[in-house]
Amino acid sequence: MYGRFAEAYARHSEESPANAYYDRPAVLELAGDVAGKRVLELGSAAGALTEQLVDRGAHVLGLDREPEMVRLARRRLGHRARFEVADLAEPLTTVPTGGIDLVVASLVLHYLEDWAPALGELHRCLVPGGALVFSVHHPAADWQWAGRPVYLDTTLVTETWHLGDQPVEVSFYRRPLSQIFGLLQQAGFTVEQLDEPRPLPALEAANPKAYNTLSSEPVFLLVRAVAAR
Repeated sequence: MYGRFAEAYARHSEESPANAYYDRPAVLELAGDVAGKRVLELGSAAGALTEQLVDRGAHVLGLDREPEMVRLARRRLGHRARFEVADLAEPLTTVPTGGIDLVVASLVLHYLEDWAPALGELHRCLVPGGALVFSVHHPAADWQWAGRPVYLDTTLVTETWHLGDQPVEVSFYRRPLSQIFGLLQQAGFTVEQLDEPRPLPALEAANPKAYNTLSSEPVFLLVRAVAAR
């Protein structure tokens, strides 16, 4: 989907309430002061979050599986950030051991069936004490709308998005909270902060319906975890 509808998705995510007013602000809040830090961004897409990180002084390497997304990100940022095509299910051979201060993964890890290899790679890439900040679909929300499958199972679910007038099917994995935190611990991470954010107040005037939903229901889950020293 992200390759075939890259331009449409880029336009959608730019001003989507869930992205622009909810997820990206919360990710940046957990990331903290990024000035001068070497940041690895997973699933950088067309570069909307990348640009905000760069504007805050970060040195960003953005990875995305879709070449078309990488092209859009390079067009947007030029030489202000570096972008490469990479599959997060494979070893990150372009990233040196201990070469990253912060990993940011906005709404990307839930596309991986098995987190263990990816988390192991991220731990390798981070300096001791470096942080991983990520957002995923909230397990409770996915469990409810997916028809309440066995909560403790990892389940492949599919939903339909509308990018403009185009309906698009998107598939991802939902997993229980216990598995998320268990996998982080096994990979050598200590969870430092958990967030179930609220949207920016400006969304109330821009889109009251979305503001009410994002203010009252579990939608995304955000985590900041630190690599063991």
